[in-house]
Amino acid sequence: MPDEHDDERQPESDADRRRRRAQFLRELHEAKALRDRVQPRRARAARMRQAMRMRTFRW
Repeated sequence: MPDEHDDERQPESDADRRRRRAQFLRELHEAKALRDRVQPRRARAARMRQAMRMRTFRW
């Protein structure tokens, strides 16, 4: 009976979705910052690659 679960699932409001997205982005940023502190050489290499990508990007 798959219809039983449809009653529990209500469409989430835009505010709920934005709040969950903001929380996810905060945690992602925090994780990236932690990784950069733990692996500074790899973080520097990643920054250099990103800078190169931005320099060679054509609009």
